[in-house]
Amino acid sequence: MAPRSAVVAIITSVIAAPAAVLGSAAPECKRFDEIYASGKELCENMWNDAFTYEVDESKAYTMWFWDAENPNDATSQSLGILTGDHAVCHLDYFHKDTPGPEPDGFTECHPWKDNACCSHETVMSATKLKESYGAEFHWDRCGTLSPECERFFVQESCFYECDPNAGLFRKWNSTEYDPRCDAYAAGYDEAYATAQGCDHNTWQMHKMPIKASYCDAWLTACAKDKFCAADGGDFFTCATHYEAFDFNAAEIARLGAELEKSSEKSSELDASIIAVIAALAVLAALGVCGACWLIRREKSGQPLFGKLQEPIAPASDGTTIGNSA
Repeated sequence: MAPRSAVVAIITSVIAAPAAVLGSAAPECKRFDEIYASGKELCENMWNDAFTYEVDESKAYTMWFWDAENPNDATSQSLGILTGDHAVCHLDYFHKDTPGPEPDGFTECHPWKDNACCSHETVMSATKLKESYGAEFHWDRCGTLSPECERFFVQESCFYECDPNAGLFRKWNSTEYDPRCDAYAAGYDEAYATAQGCDHNTWQMHKMPIKASYCDAWLTACAKDKFCAADGGDFFTCATHYEAFDFNAAEIARLGAELEKSSEKSSELDASIIAVIAALAVLAALGVCGACWLIRREKSGQPLFGKLQEPIAPASDGTTIGNSA
């Protein structure tokens, strides 16, 4: 027989070791102007090379517009990467296969209403956009953002989900993409992917030029707000840390509930119950180590959007073109 305090000590010691390695505390939060020295750093660091800061704005895109026509179409045409109209959305996640109009209730991302790669159900509100990829990708983990700051996150989300031009900068386009290298594709071949050292996906963007003035305005709007500072403010690195932190906290809470439930039946737990709870703690520890492994995989290119609240099969392989959270 062992007192309840002894069981608590067992669980705490088992969980503490991997948690200490991974970091049991949430990532550090800092002001935007302490994380990013410029609008360039914000646009390029936050989104892990999905975007580049372009001073020559005739060669750059904007994440929001108020014109009747999408000005990004003309930019793609002038860069020679679009001829005619958009026929394919290219990016595969929540995206449609082909761009098209959305209903009158399509208001959150209204600039793309007439020709969108997103569906109303995906972008119906700012809350829906924020929550679509899981709690680890909530942009307000460091506290409520000012309205002017949050609007830029909403605009970026609308841009990624809805603008057909975003797909022209897919990292692995149709000339490079190999489903054998994509862990989320039906044709995935783990042995082949391991041998080739390849890790493809159909959702990731790369080096899309964004107007410098837009990036600068974003930093101005968010300067006094706080954001995760991990890895220079990389949204995707922050998400992997938050995922591990949330998992660890949930497991500790679950084990604590199990302990409380058992203690209600007896003030002392016999050796067999101690063994069961200790085993659960070991499983929790292994789970945290697994999360650490995922971080390493994602940092080396594993799809960072791979854990949705509701798994979705990619819509298509996409075509021509050229990464959070």
